[in-house]
Formats: sequence, structure tokens, C-alpha cells
Amino acid sequence: MEQQFSIHDPPPGQPGGPHTGGAMNTQAPPPPPQAQQLPPQMFTTAAQLLDLTDKKLLLVLRDGRKLIGILRSWDQFANLVLQSTVERIFAITTEPSDPHHPRGLYADKLHGIFLVRGENVLLLGEIDLDKDDDPPVGYEKAEFAQVEKLVNEQKAADKVRETKRIKRLATLGFEGENMGEILL
Repeated sequence: MEQQFSIHDPPPGQPGGPHTGGAMNTQAPPPPPQAQQLPPQMFTTAAQLLDLTDKKLLLVLRDGRKLIGILRSWDQFANLVLQSTVERIFAITTEPSDPHHPRGLYADKLHGIFLVRGENVLLLGEIDLDKDDDPPVGYEKAEFAQVEKLVNEQKAADKVRETKRIKRLATLGFEGENMGEILL
């Protein structure tokens, strides 16, 4: 009589393995495999924030804002309380005398205590305190009002460009976001 084995069967001679004939194996089947335990560093949800408590962090929010502050508290929804919070804004400007070499500017605005809703955090990371005082590579510090003005001008230019793009696409038959007709 021919026996059929699969690749998942244990080799002959081991408990529960196929037999070459004779009496049937009377040993109990092996116990089911145990579920693997996650290593302690593999926390899920907001528990990962435990190691970041009382450390200086950089947060990028869904609306594009960048916050720097010391994480003091958090909850199960990853809502964060930051102390000594600073909002950092970046802008690129070109000098009329040298338009081929843009220069980066940044500015900080002090906010103090800041509560951030967890679902608004896009990215967060710990800041290396040895490099904290160094300006971001390729940027130099400027007055907040100057950088804010440049950022607002760039946003206005982007909005005009996006409006033109949507109108151009509409002439080709494409609909932009929220431009479809509402059917009742």
C-alpha cells in the first residue's frame, strides 16, 4: 500500500511522523504551537511615548506646522502636552541680484505650554541635544515677521497655481475636489 506524505509532515522516526509499516504510533499528538510573545520594545499605540517623556521632540502636524517642545504628558489617544513649545517656520527666498542661489530662512515663535490632539500628529522624533543649538542645514535664522510674510506669499502663489490647474483640468473634463454636482 502506498502512503502519501506532505512537506509539512515530520520526518520518519519522530513522534507523530509517518511510519514505514508495522504498528500505529500510540503517542499523543504534539501540543499546538504557542503564540509568539512580542518583545518588550514592540509596544503598540501610545505606550511607545513612554520612552520620549521629558525629552525634547520635533512634531510635524497634519496642517504642516512644525513644533519643538519637551513632552511632559500624554494619554491613551496620544494627545500630547508639550512644555516650552516653539513653532518653527521655514521659507525660501531669492535675492534679485542672485536668483540662481536661493537661501533658506527660518524663524521661531514661542508658544509655551501646548496641547496637541494625537490624531493631528503626522511625525514626531527626538531632538539630539548636542545639535539643538545649530541652525537647520541650509537655513539661517531671521525675524519671524519676515519669514511669516514669505510663507504667506508662497501659500497665496500656490493657491493661485492650484486654481489655474483645476480650471485647466475642468476644460479637459476632469473634476477637482468638491466640484462635482450634488445629486438629490
